[in-house]
Amino acid sequence: MSKLIDRFGRTHDYLRISVTDQCNLRCVYCMPEEGLEFLPHDSMLTAEEIAKIVRVGARLGIRKIRITGGEPLVRRDIVDIVEGVASIPGIEDVSLTTNGLLLAGKAEALRRAGLRRVNISLDTLDASKFRLIARRGELRKVREGIEAAAAAGFSPIKLNCVLLKGMNDGEIDSFLRLSYEQPLHVRFIEYMPIGHDDEGWRSMYLPLDRVREAAAALPWETEQVPDVKGNGPSEDWRFVGGRGSYGLIHPISDQFCAKCNRLRLTADGQLKPCLYWVDELNLRHAVDDEEELERLFYRALDIKPENHEMAARLSREALSHEPTARRMSQIGG
Repeated sequence: MSKLIDRFGRTHDYLRISVTDQCNLRCVYCMPEEGLEFLPHDSMLTAEEIAKIVRVGARLGIRKIRITGGEPLVRRDIVDIVEGVASIPGIEDVSLTTNGLLLAGKAEALRRAGLRRVNISLDTLDASKFRLIARRGELRKVREGIEAAAAAGFSPIKLNCVLLKGMNDGEIDSFLRLSYEQPLHVRFIEYMPIGHDDEGWRSMYLPLDRVREAAAALPWETEQVPDVKGNGPSEDWRFVGGRGSYGLIHPISDQFCAKCNRLRLTADGQLKPCLYWVDELNLRHAVDDEEELERLFYRALDIKPENHEMAARLSREALSHEPTARRMSQIGG
């Protein structure tokens, strides 16, 4: 049984690890068009340091690992990172979130290294809109990555779609139909104000009620799905007779903090109890001191707040704590 229980009674068995803040896209909800000041290479955790931290976490009850970025596949040693983490006793599930651009060339090697599941960011099915939202890259490469993931045996394959008012909200039906026609699990995600809560965010934010309305208008009966592996905070549904499913991740309109089971490790070695708040604990300086690493894991639970208050930010209410200044790509998606 996990020892990682916070003061609100939440058990933590899930660690999300960002292996880089660099990315080959510039998605509108993740970083500015001009990019950000990226971490120097020597300030990022090495594959060996990541494994040391995970080894301690596993002894304390961490069972699930998700590798994120930035874009994790830009790390040349990403296969070594996955292999190192997957081989640690106690780790039962290793997954990865990627934009898919580089996945076709690495899917097989990642699978052999111990990766079992992939989430692929895909905010549009239209090539011209892809360039508008991602500002770089080609939709064709993402589709090739999805095909390679299926060929390599990854299951389930999830597609993460951040819903953006005025940009991709007209494609909700298309994504829902995709979940019916193909064995893909589409997850609609509300746009979060990570590192920024400006008018641009407010103008593009769209609650996921719109997805429920669109699903109800389609000609198929829906049923809730309780068993999509690794569904985390997602509320999952499928169309009866369909091959896949669709999920709703609504941190703002219907927050799921009461069930939060995760901690986050940034590429430069900071342990974050909560995605939204500023609090961080430096694990890198303690990477060779297992007793100190354990203390810092427990300390993260001691300071973890009850909820993130993003909904209050949407309505411009006062917050009880200080939000992070890091963008999503600098924390780990």
